[in-house]
Amino acid sequence: MTAGESREALMGKARRIVVKVGTNALTDASGRLDEAFVGRLSGQIAGVLRGGLDVTLVSSGAIGAGMAELDLPQRPRTLPLLQATAAVGQGQLMRTFHDAFGRFGIKVAQILVTRDDFHDRTRYLNIRNTVRALADCYALPIINENDTVSVDEIRFGDNDLIAALVANMTDADVLVLLTDVDGLLREGRVVGELGRIDEETLAGTGQAGKRGVGGMRSKLQAAGMVTGAGSAAVIANARAPRVLEALLAGESLGTLCTPARRRMSARRRWIGHAARTAGKVQVDGGAAEALTRRGKSLLASGVTDVVGRFAKGANVAIVTPDGRQIARGLTNYSADQMRRIVGLKSSQIAAVLGDKPYDEVVHRNNMTLS
Repeated sequence: MTAGESREALMGKARRIVVKVGTNALTDASGRLDEAFVGRLSGQIAGVLRGGLDVTLVSSGAIGAGMAELDLPQRPRTLPLLQATAAVGQGQLMRTFHDAFGRFGIKVAQILVTRDDFHDRTRYLNIRNTVRALADCYALPIINENDTVSVDEIRFGDNDLIAALVANMTDADVLVLLTDVDGLLREGRVVGELGRIDEETLAGTGQAGKRGVGGMRSKLQAAGMVTGAGSAAVIANARAPRVLEALLAGESLGTLCTPARRRMSARRRWIGHAARTAGKVQVDGGAAEALTRRGKSLLASGVTDVVGRFAKGANVAIVTPDGRQIARGLTNYSADQMRRIVGLKSSQIAAVLGDKPYDEVVHRNNMTLS
């Protein structure tokens, strides 16, 4: 969103979107899947698809569907029972989506993922390729975290993090986070537009609802991952009339989180948000300024300490002396090699290591600023 660009212009440019719908939005007061709502949502997504946009749906609700199927009076409190409930509910969730989208002639495909699938570069690319192939087949990908083997969604994010990772992975133009509130509230009013999302923004955000686990904080964190990579995110009430049509038309609805000016490449999105860091590289003030203000690569001369054990090519956090992360990047040297060349000039590396395959410890092309 450039200076002076309207919401209508920003949303009008969208060609690929990720829609995430949470547990509280999908279920009724009794905790059962609200099939009438699923039908309405499916009709809206069908309209977006007919309009020529690519859509990926990230859906929670497996535990809610399982609670209804098992006739449980409340959300289970133990992880094994939560996972068992999700295992029962996932089939019911997909059956409901299959039937709802089938009324509009749309095929659906289930993709179950875990957080580790995004850490691993090969699996990450496999998921992306599958999503693209499904679009070519005119089938709607429906992604959910595999709660039977993972507990990340159960404990923390109600698929908000997964939705952000999918949006970055597919290079989506907009991430739409549909929930059971009208957007981010401040002093009882919806914040219509939000710029940079930082800790001050996150302070005081509300807790999750009765059946969900994400809350506004995890939605803002997800939005921050996407907007920092150069795409837009919007948080809106799933049950607002024709919500997707209104949002994509640029109507003033929900909270629009505006994108950074520069759009990250797909590789840098993976480095910055998906790949797990294997260690830390501490740098001095001069190096920190060179990285963040001048877009330079990290040289050994700017490194002051190395934390952890990692191989060449690992993703590491680059931190200041006070521990603040300023970047993440793929290293050209292992931790052991790096410890031997801390503080050295590039011309001195070969004398210590026996050769100098790279001048840079982390090249700027393999780095993402935080």
